[in-house]
Amino acid sequence: MARIVIDAGHGGVEPGSIYEGRREKDDNLRLALAVGDILEKNGIEVVYTRTTDVYDSPLEKAEIGNQSGADFFISIHRNAMPVPGSASGVESLVYSLEGPAVRMAENIDRALARVGFADLGVKERPNLIVLKRSGMPAVLVEAGFLDNEADNQLFDEKFDQIARAIADGILESLQPVPLYSVQVGAFRDRRDADQMVQQLEREGFPAHLVYEDGYFKVRVSAFEKLDNAVATEQRLKTRGYDTYMIII
Repeated sequence: MARIVIDAGHGGVEPGSIYEGRREKDDNLRLALAVGDILEKNGIEVVYTRTTDVYDSPLEKAEIGNQSGADFFISIHRNAMPVPGSASGVESLVYSLEGPAVRMAENIDRALARVGFADLGVKERPNLIVLKRSGMPAVLVEAGFLDNEADNQLFDEKFDQIARAIADGILESLQPVPLYSVQVGAFRDRRDADQMVQQLEREGFPAHLVYEDGYFKVRVSAFEKLDNAVATEQRLKTRGYDTYMIII
Protein backbone atom coordinates (compact mmCIF):
# COMPACT_ATOMS: atom_id res chain seq x y z
CA MET A 1 0.00 0.00 0.00
CA ALA A 2 1.32 3.43 -0.93
CA ARG A 3 1.73 5.98 1.84
CA ILE A 4 1.40 9.72 1.19
CA VAL A 5 2.13 12.63 3.52
CA ILE A 6 -0.38 15.46 3.14
CA ASP A 7 0.82 18.74 4.59
CA ALA A 8 -1.57 21.65 5.09
CA GLY A 9 0.75 24.61 4.73
CA HIS A 10 1.21 27.10 7.61
CA GLY A 11 -1.11 26.87 10.63
CA GLY A 12 -1.45 28.20 14.17
CA VAL A 13 0.46 31.44 14.67
CA GLU A 14 1.55 31.37 11.02
CA PRO A 15 -1.51 32.23 8.88
CA GLY A 16 0.29 32.33 5.54
CA SER A 17 -1.10 34.86 3.08
CA ILE A 18 -4.11 36.97 4.11
CA TYR A 19 -6.50 38.71 1.76
CA GLU A 20 -9.56 40.63 2.95
CA GLY A 21 -9.78 38.47 6.07
CA ARG A 22 -9.29 35.20 4.21
CA ARG A 23 -6.38 33.22 5.66
CA GLU A 24 -4.33 30.83 3.59
CA LYS A 25 -3.86 28.38 6.47
CA ASP A 26 -7.63 27.76 6.60
CA ASP A 27 -7.96 27.03 2.87
CA ASN A 28 -4.87 24.83 3.04
CA LEU A 29 -6.22 22.70 5.87
CA ARG A 30 -9.67 22.31 4.36
CA LEU A 31 -8.20 21.24 1.03
CA ALA A 32 -5.56 18.94 2.56
CA LEU A 33 -8.20 17.06 4.55
CA ALA A 34 -10.43 16.71 1.48
CA VAL A 35 -7.57 15.39 -0.66
CA GLY A 36 -6.53 12.98 2.08
CA ASP A 37 -10.07 11.66 2.41
CA ILE A 38 -10.25 10.88 -1.30
CA LEU A 39 -6.88 9.13 -1.21
CA GLU A 40 -7.90 7.02 1.78
CA LYS A 41 -11.06 5.95 -0.01
CA ASN A 42 -8.81 4.78 -2.86
CA GLY A 43 -6.73 2.57 -0.59
CA ILE A 44 -3.86 4.98 0.08
CA GLU A 45 -2.44 5.34 3.58
CA VAL A 46 -2.39 9.05 4.46
CA VAL A 47 -0.22 10.75 7.07
CA TYR A 48 -1.15 14.35 7.92
CA THR A 49 1.30 16.90 9.26
CA ARG A 50 -1.67 18.60 10.89
CA THR A 51 -5.42 18.11 11.09
CA THR A 52 -6.17 21.16 13.25
CA ASP A 53 -5.03 24.79 13.44
CA VAL A 54 -1.57 24.18 14.93
CA TYR A 55 1.91 25.33 13.93
CA ASP A 56 4.93 23.22 13.12
CA SER A 57 7.96 24.63 11.37
CA PRO A 58 8.70 23.53 7.78
CA LEU A 59 11.61 21.46 9.12
CA GLU A 60 9.36 19.76 11.67
CA LYS A 61 6.87 18.97 8.91
CA ALA A 62 9.62 17.45 6.77
CA GLU A 63 10.68 15.34 9.76
CA ILE A 64 7.11 14.11 10.23
CA GLY A 65 7.27 12.93 6.65
CA ASN A 66 10.69 11.34 7.05
CA GLN A 67 9.65 9.43 10.17
CA SER A 68 6.51 8.14 8.44
CA GLY A 69 8.38 6.21 5.76
CA ALA A 70 6.03 7.66 3.14
CA ASP A 71 6.46 7.39 -0.61
CA PHE A 72 5.62 11.04 -1.40
CA PHE A 73 5.23 14.33 0.46
CA ILE A 74 2.53 16.73 -0.80
CA SER A 75 2.30 20.22 0.69
CA ILE A 76 -0.91 22.17 0.01
CA HIS A 77 -0.71 25.96 -0.27
CA ARG A 78 -2.30 28.94 -1.96
CA ASN A 79 -0.31 31.61 -3.74
CA ALA A 80 -0.16 35.39 -3.42
CA MET A 81 1.54 38.35 -5.07
CA PRO A 82 2.88 41.69 -3.76
CA VAL A 83 0.23 43.37 -5.92
CA PRO A 84 -3.14 41.66 -5.24
CA GLY A 85 -4.90 40.35 -8.32
CA SER A 86 -1.83 40.57 -10.55
CA ALA A 87 -1.52 36.79 -11.07
CA SER A 88 -3.82 33.83 -11.47
CA GLY A 89 -3.50 30.07 -11.81
CA VAL A 90 -1.90 27.00 -10.27
CA GLU A 91 1.71 25.92 -10.10
CA SER A 92 3.65 23.18 -8.36
CA LEU A 93 7.10 23.49 -6.84
CA VAL A 94 9.72 20.75 -6.62
CA TYR A 95 13.27 20.54 -5.29
CA SER A 96 14.72 19.63 -8.69
CA LEU A 97 13.29 19.38 -12.19
CA GLU A 98 13.90 15.64 -12.44
CA GLY A 99 12.62 12.44 -10.92
CA PRO A 100 9.19 11.21 -9.82
CA ALA A 101 8.24 14.45 -8.06
CA VAL A 102 8.19 16.24 -11.41
CA ARG A 103 5.86 13.65 -12.95
CA MET A 104 3.49 13.96 -9.99
CA ALA A 105 3.61 17.77 -10.10
CA GLU A 106 2.80 17.76 -13.82
CA ASN A 107 -0.08 15.36 -13.31
CA ILE A 108 -1.54 17.48 -10.51
CA ASP A 109 -1.23 20.71 -12.50
CA ARG A 110 -2.87 19.17 -15.58
CA ALA A 111 -5.76 17.88 -13.49
CA LEU A 112 -6.26 21.30 -11.87
CA ALA A 113 -6.16 22.98 -15.27
CA ARG A 114 -9.10 20.80 -16.33
CA VAL A 115 -11.08 22.27 -13.42
CA GLY A 116 -10.50 25.75 -14.83
CA PHE A 117 -7.22 27.12 -13.47
CA ALA A 118 -4.47 28.44 -15.68
CA ASP A 119 -1.51 26.06 -15.53
CA LEU A 120 1.61 28.06 -14.62
CA GLY A 121 3.81 24.98 -14.73
CA VAL A 122 6.25 23.14 -12.50
CA LYS A 123 9.07 25.19 -11.00
CA GLU A 124 12.29 24.34 -9.20
CA ARG A 125 12.64 25.65 -5.63
CA PRO A 126 15.67 23.98 -4.00
CA ASN A 127 15.70 26.34 -1.00
CA LEU A 128 12.24 25.48 0.35
CA ILE A 129 12.74 23.46 3.53
CA VAL A 130 9.81 21.06 3.07
CA LEU A 131 11.19 20.17 -0.36
CA LYS A 132 14.87 20.22 0.54
CA ARG A 133 14.67 18.26 3.78
CA SER A 134 12.04 15.68 2.84
CA GLY A 135 13.62 12.29 2.36
CA MET A 136 11.11 11.32 -0.31
CA PRO A 137 9.88 12.97 -3.54
CA ALA A 138 8.05 16.14 -2.52
CA VAL A 139 5.66 18.50 -4.30
CA LEU A 140 4.33 21.84 -3.06
CA VAL A 141 1.00 22.64 -4.75
CA GLU A 142 -0.09 26.27 -5.06
CA ALA A 143 -3.86 25.91 -5.57
CA GLY A 144 -4.64 29.29 -7.08
CA PHE A 145 -3.95 32.80 -5.79
CA LEU A 146 -5.56 33.82 -2.51
CA ASP A 147 -5.45 37.48 -3.57
CA ASN A 148 -7.25 36.90 -6.88
CA GLU A 149 -11.04 37.14 -6.80
CA ALA A 150 -11.53 34.83 -9.78
CA ASP A 151 -9.27 32.16 -8.28
CA ASN A 152 -11.10 32.39 -4.97
CA GLN A 153 -14.46 32.05 -6.69
CA LEU A 154 -13.22 28.98 -8.54
CA PHE A 155 -11.73 27.57 -5.33
CA ASP A 156 -15.04 27.95 -3.48
CA GLU A 157 -17.45 26.94 -6.24
CA LYS A 158 -15.45 23.93 -7.45
CA PHE A 159 -13.80 22.92 -4.19
CA ASP A 160 -14.76 19.25 -4.45
CA GLN A 161 -13.49 19.08 -8.03
CA ILE A 162 -10.22 20.72 -7.01
CA ALA A 163 -9.69 18.20 -4.22
CA ARG A 164 -10.51 15.39 -6.64
CA ALA A 165 -8.10 16.82 -9.23
CA ILE A 166 -5.18 16.87 -6.80
CA ALA A 167 -6.02 13.36 -5.60
CA ASP A 168 -6.33 12.13 -9.20
CA GLY A 169 -2.93 13.61 -10.05
CA ILE A 170 -1.40 11.79 -7.09
CA LEU A 171 -3.13 8.50 -7.91
CA GLU A 172 -2.11 8.69 -11.56
CA SER A 173 1.51 9.18 -10.51
CA LEU A 174 1.45 6.06 -8.35
CA GLN A 175 0.70 3.87 -11.37
CA PRO A 176 3.64 2.12 -13.06
CA VAL A 177 5.11 4.14 -15.91
CA PRO A 178 5.15 2.29 -19.25
CA LEU A 179 8.58 2.21 -20.86
CA TYR A 180 9.16 2.10 -24.60
CA SER A 181 12.12 0.35 -26.19
CA VAL A 182 13.16 -0.21 -29.80
CA GLN A 183 14.04 -3.80 -30.72
CA VAL A 184 16.43 -4.26 -33.62
CA GLY A 185 17.18 -7.96 -33.62
CA ALA A 186 16.54 -11.41 -32.09
CA PHE A 187 19.15 -14.18 -32.31
CA ARG A 188 19.49 -17.79 -31.21
CA ASP A 189 23.26 -17.38 -31.03
CA ARG A 190 24.43 -14.91 -28.42
CA ARG A 191 27.57 -14.10 -30.41
CA ASP A 192 25.45 -12.64 -33.20
CA ALA A 193 23.50 -10.56 -30.69
CA ASP A 194 26.70 -9.33 -29.05
CA GLN A 195 28.06 -8.25 -32.41
CA MET A 196 24.94 -6.19 -33.10
CA VAL A 197 25.11 -4.58 -29.64
CA GLN A 198 28.74 -3.62 -30.26
CA GLN A 199 27.89 -2.21 -33.68
CA LEU A 200 25.03 -0.13 -32.27
CA GLU A 201 27.23 1.20 -29.48
CA ARG A 202 29.86 2.24 -32.03
CA GLU A 203 27.12 4.22 -33.78
CA GLY A 204 26.12 5.94 -30.54
CA PHE A 205 23.03 3.93 -29.60
CA PRO A 206 22.73 2.64 -26.00
CA ALA A 207 21.99 -1.01 -26.84
CA HIS A 208 21.50 -3.94 -24.50
CA LEU A 209 20.53 -7.63 -24.55
CA VAL A 210 17.43 -9.32 -23.16
CA TYR A 211 17.12 -13.11 -23.14
CA GLU A 212 13.47 -14.01 -23.69
CA ASP A 213 11.57 -16.92 -25.27
CA GLY A 214 14.78 -18.64 -26.30
CA TYR A 215 16.18 -15.60 -28.13
CA PHE A 216 18.83 -12.99 -27.36
CA LYS A 217 16.98 -9.80 -28.21
CA VAL A 218 18.82 -6.59 -28.99
CA ARG A 219 17.08 -3.44 -27.79
CA VAL A 220 17.95 0.23 -27.68
CA SER A 221 17.23 2.26 -24.55
CA ALA A 222 14.08 2.45 -22.47
CA PHE A 223 12.08 5.66 -22.78
CA GLU A 224 9.31 7.09 -20.60
CA LYS A 225 8.17 9.34 -23.45
CA LEU A 226 6.91 7.74 -26.63
CA ASP A 227 8.11 10.69 -28.73
CA ASN A 228 11.72 10.00 -27.71
CA ALA A 229 11.37 6.33 -28.59
CA VAL A 230 9.88 7.19 -31.99
CA ALA A 231 12.72 9.61 -32.74
CA THR A 232 15.29 6.95 -31.90
CA GLU A 233 13.48 4.38 -34.04
CA GLN A 234 13.59 6.77 -37.00
CA ARG A 235 17.33 7.26 -36.55
CA LEU A 236 17.83 3.49 -36.48
CA LYS A 237 15.76 3.04 -39.63
CA THR A 238 17.86 5.60 -41.50
CA ARG A 239 20.90 3.47 -40.58
CA GLY A 240 19.25 0.45 -42.22
CA TYR A 241 18.03 -1.43 -39.13
CA ASP A 242 14.77 -3.34 -39.08
CA THR A 243 12.96 -2.15 -35.95
CA TYR A 244 9.76 -2.34 -34.04
CA MET A 245 8.54 -0.65 -30.90
CA ILE A 246 7.80 -2.59 -27.74
CA ILE A 247 6.37 -1.67 -24.34
CA ILE A 248 8.26 -3.06 -21.34
